[in-house]
Amino acid sequence: MTKGTATELYQALWTSADVLRSKMDASEYKNYLLGLIFYKYLSDTMLVHSSEMLEEKTENLDEALDMYREAYADDEFSEEFQSALVYEMSYRIKPELTFSALMEEINNHTFQREHLQQGLRDIEQSSNVFEDLFEDIDLNSKKLGATPQKQNDTISQVMKALDNLNLANYDGDALGDAYEYLIGQFAEDSGKKAGEFYTPSQVSTLMTRIALANKEDKKGLTVYDPTMGSGSLLLNASKYSNEASTIRYFGQELNTSTYNLARMNMFLHNVDPENQTLRNGDTLDVDWPQDEPTNFDAVLMNPPYSAKWSAAKGFLDDPRFASYGVLPPKSKADFAFLLHGYFHLKNDGKMAIVLPHGVLFRGAAEGKIRKALLEQGAIDTVIGLPANIFFNTSIPTTVVILKKNRDSRDVLFIDASNEFTKVKNQNKLEEKHLDKIYETYLKRENVEKYAHVATYEEIEENDFNLNIPRYVDTFEEAEPIDVVALKNEMKQTDQEIEAVSKELLAMVDDLEVTDDTKDIIDALKEVLG
Repeated sequence: MTKGTATELYQALWTSADVLRSKMDASEYKNYLLGLIFYKYLSDTMLVHSSEMLEEKTENLDEALDMYREAYADDEFSEEFQSALVYEMSYRIKPELTFSALMEEINNHTFQREHLQQGLRDIEQSSNVFEDLFEDIDLNSKKLGATPQKQNDTISQVMKALDNLNLANYDGDALGDAYEYLIGQFAEDSGKKAGEFYTPSQVSTLMTRIALANKEDKKGLTVYDPTMGSGSLLLNASKYSNEASTIRYFGQELNTSTYNLARMNMFLHNVDPENQTLRNGDTLDVDWPQDEPTNFDAVLMNPPYSAKWSAAKGFLDDPRFASYGVLPPKSKADFAFLLHGYFHLKNDGKMAIVLPHGVLFRGAAEGKIRKALLEQGAIDTVIGLPANIFFNTSIPTTVVILKKNRDSRDVLFIDASNEFTKVKNQNKLEEKHLDKIYETYLKRENVEKYAHVATYEEIEENDFNLNIPRYVDTFEEAEPIDVVALKNEMKQTDQEIEAVSKELLAMVDDLEVTDDTKDIIDALKEVLG
């Protein structure tokens, strides 16, 4: 079991999906594969660490398993050893239920999926940190096979595909990034369902860089995502902080499967349990968090676009919405998500949220909320993104940057809708595009046909409509046509056609006429003549 390169790790993990790909949707098989990868990670890490505790450290999983079995079987030593292991790891797996031991069963044709199920259950019960973590892995599902034996075979094949990897051999960045890679691949395969759990990395990068600008050296940075999906957007903060180990992550997710995915993602990125506060719940229905801290340095959000919510009258007394006097409409919760995130932003913090363009110009209650936000100077920047960069929608989207206690009420508009590279069926923001947007954001200056700093008075004149084309004129005039040159070009083309026709007619005259070809040759002469 060799360490290998990051690319080999990515490929090995993705190839292991082949076993399940023909049996179910990517949105379903991701739960099995990512769950099994996480189980193997816990098993491999525990075996290697236990060998170190026994002062005979080895990265050979078979050797580590033999040592673990021996220590576990030693009546005088076992209880003390297990207690120390649980204290340091927060979990333990019985020797016979480790991934390596189950692989021995698979190779001996004695494997039963109930053994794996027990191993998953033992981890869930070892600490509330792991509670219900594997509940989406239904090893009795008919999608794995019509019979228990076929279900056993499917799980065995997936485990075999993972067996050559020692996941304890990769540091948090490599393994965490590989996990992110898989999530991205599943998102691409899932199509519209991807919006439930994934924000494309280039959009995450843009939002995080802007939200963390001038906070790169802050210790104990707090980051909050109340619609966190798989946690990718949250975790991206570590790449742009010089104090990454001190970041505290706060996140909430409605979908239980996706919430568990985010929990695994945190562990695989080596985020200390004390630095992660995650919750499975409805962000709009009940405000969270209500215990300290309740406000954060950075708020990052990619909520579901124009989702429905209750908009019950009681929310008018909710401190998140009360000061605006109206509620976002039932049919479009975009501003409800925005106001929730803004409510939990520190006075010196920064928020970045992805939304459909409708929030920039729709009227009625949304227009009143937008006006109130502009009056208090909350909306700092509006960035127009290209169409077709998200897996779950082809519509163009906007990133809105919000702040509190600004000195100005102006708004920077950036039209980056044409800044992309076409890759297969998707448009992609490359590093050069991201750098251009980020540098324009920092400079906050007018750039012809790309960016404009609009004064509050200018926005007021536009009736608080923030539709980007009102402020950034990207219209390109067509080059004037030289009529004389065009006439000469057409004359030359006609002459060339006449010359070629004469040549072809001469060639046709040389053809031998037979009963079979006479009609064809006459037709050619008529066309060319």
